[in-house]
Amino acid sequence: MKRFEIITETDARVLTRGETVMLAKGGHITPLAADTLREFRVTLVHEGRATVDAAALVPVASIRTVAIASDHTGITLRRTLTDYLRGRALTVVDLGTDGPDPVDYPDIAALVGDAVVRREADAGIVIDGAGIGSAIAANKIKGIRAVMATTETIARYSREHNGANVLALGATLISVEEAKAIVNVWLTTPMREPRYIARLAKIRSLEDRA
Repeated sequence: MKRFEIITETDARVLTRGETVMLAKGGHITPLAADTLREFRVTLVHEGRATVDAAALVPVASIRTVAIASDHTGITLRRTLTDYLRGRALTVVDLGTDGPDPVDYPDIAALVGDAVVRREADAGIVIDGAGIGSAIAANKIKGIRAVMATTETIARYSREHNGANVLALGATLISVEEAKAIVNVWLTTPMREPRYIARLAKIRSLEDRA
């Protein structure tokens, strides 16, 4: 992670969109640089408020690639969302399923979670009947923070406060339009608040417990 004593407009312009950088204690950002950081959706972590280790866990702010999968109950919604996301110029890795036979939600949750952990996708969406089982299963994968969202508010909080990198949807609980709205909010909400970022390391420590 890049660390700066001062961030100028020139510095900001060469950063990667969606990147996370650290500003040293007592550091300074020029006004033009601040505008560019917002434009590039760069996450700024202040040294001392969140550790480098925690900052490295921040989910990608500018999502470009999404992995998506569903069980047999979510096929229609998944296909609709895939078209919707591609229409927004995002790369979608569609992991199925497409057949009529029943599929177990832990299997499709694992496909999405593994793709995110391997950085084959910036974020993941998994769909089953209620979304609950897929969220539980995905959260068993180290490095995944999955949320089952039925409203835009939950979607926003899960990203902004909790750094969720997988979204679980229930095909029987929400309409197509509701799903699109939830997905849109979830994909466009970054995690920037240092006090929330600092808690990600504590979440990971729970995963590391024997």
